[in-house]
Amino acid sequence: MQLTDIKTAYFLGIGGIGMSALARYLHSKGINVSGYDKTKTPLTEALVTEGIPVHYQADFSAISATTDVVVYTPAIPSDFQEWEQIRNLELPTIKRSAMLAMVVNSLQAFAVAGTHGKTTVSAMLAHCLSELHEPFLGFVGGVLSKYNTNVFVNTGATWAVAEADEYDRSFLTLKPYISIINAVDADHLDIYGSSTALEDSFSEFAFQTSTKGKVLVCTDINSSILKLPSNTLFFGIDNKNGYSANNIRIENEHFVFDILLSGNKLYSALTMPVAGRHNVKNALAAFAALHLAGFNADQVAQAIQSYPGVKRRLELIAKTNELVYYDDYAHHPAEIAALLETIRSLHPGKPITAIFQPHLFSRTRDFGVEFADILSKFDYPIITDIYPAREKPIPGIDAQWLLAQIINPQKKHLRFENIGNLDTQNIKGVLLSIGAGDIDTHIETLKNRILKP
Repeated sequence: MQLTDIKTAYFLGIGGIGMSALARYLHSKGINVSGYDKTKTPLTEALVTEGIPVHYQADFSAISATTDVVVYTPAIPSDFQEWEQIRNLELPTIKRSAMLAMVVNSLQAFAVAGTHGKTTVSAMLAHCLSELHEPFLGFVGGVLSKYNTNVFVNTGATWAVAEADEYDRSFLTLKPYISIINAVDADHLDIYGSSTALEDSFSEFAFQTSTKGKVLVCTDINSSILKLPSNTLFFGIDNKNGYSANNIRIENEHFVFDILLSGNKLYSALTMPVAGRHNVKNALAAFAALHLAGFNADQVAQAIQSYPGVKRRLELIAKTNELVYYDDYAHHPAEIAALLETIRSLHPGKPITAIFQPHLFSRTRDFGVEFADILSKFDYPIITDIYPAREKPIPGIDAQWLLAQIINPQKKHLRFENIGNLDTQNIKGVLLSIGAGDIDTHIETLKNRILKP
C-alpha cells in the first residue's frame, strides 16, 4: 500500500496523541478521515472542529465498505465490537507505527526513542526546525503550547521528526537518519517480559539508523546493556567525549548551561525556558541532533531558548501568593523523581502536595516498590484510582495497595471523581497533578478553585 492509494482512512483509537497526529496529517493531504475513540477529550473535540468525524460508541454504520485502510493502535482490545465489521468488509488494516513509518521513512528522519523524554525532545526538534524555517514533517507525542498542535506539515519537506515508541516494539518500523536514545529504564514489562528483552529492542532500533547518520545515546544509560553501531555518539552532563552540558546553574529561576563538543565550547549560557536537569539533557539531545544534521549551532541554541513547552510537561496552571499549581504527565518512578527534583530546585523549602493517578495495573504492580519510595518523598502524597487504559483489573492491585506501601504518614487516597472537590484553599506551597491517564480532566476545576476570589 502507498499513501497515494488512500482516499478514505478510518482510525480505531483516533484520540490517542500519536493516532490523532497521523489523522491530522492524512486529513491535510485531502484524505477522508474519521474514527472511533472511547472518550471525548479536548483533542477529539479539536479533531471534530477540524472536520474529522469522531464517535465514542461502537458503530458499524460509521465504517464504510469503501474504506481504503483502517489504522489501529494496540490499545484497542481485540474483542472491540467494530473489529467484526472490519473483518466482514475485509478492509485492509495497518498499525499506527507502520503508518508512521510509511510517512517518514522516505525522508531524513530524526527519531527520538527512550523510556522518558521522547515528547520533549521531539517537540524541541519540531520547534527548532520551525524557527529555522526548514520544511519538515513532525509527529509529536504532545500538544505544543505555542502551536496548539501535535503535527507539523510543510510543503517540500526533506526532514521528519518522529517519536520512536518502544511500546509493542513500534519503533522497529522506523529507519531514521539520526536517532536519539534518551533513557532505557525498565517499562512495558507486560510486553517485553524482562528488562533484557527491552534493552535488546533498543539495540535493534539503534542498528536501524542510517550508516550515513548518527545514533545519539545519553550518558545516563549504562552502555553495557546495549549493542551499539560504530556511528554512535554520546551526550550528557559533564560528558568528556561527545556533546556535553557543562556549568549548569540557575539564574533568575531559569536553568542555564554551556554546550561543549569533546571539550570545545559550541555555545555559552543557553537559557532554558523550561526547568529541570532532565530538560537540560533533553535540550542537549535536540541541539546535538540538529548540529549533526548540519544546522548552525548559534541558530539552534537560540531556537531552543524560545521553546514554548508542551502541555502536561511541567505545565504551570495557576499561581497565587500562597500556591503554585503544575500539571505533569509523569507516569514512571524515574519521571516522578525527575519532577520532584525540579520542583525542589525551583521552590526550595516549600511543601509539595502531589496527586498521582497510576497508569496501568501492570505498571503499578511491577514498580510498586519504586512508586512508593518516590511518592513517600513528597510532603503530602495523594493517590487516586488507577487508570486502566487498555488493561483489565489485576486482583489485589489498586490505589489502596499502592497507598499501603507509602511510608509517609501524610499519605491519603482520594477517589478520582472527588479530585475536583479538593480543598485547595488550605494547600500551601506547590500542588502537582501527575499521571498519563485522564487526571488532566480535573485541571480546569482545580485551577478555578485556586484562583477564585
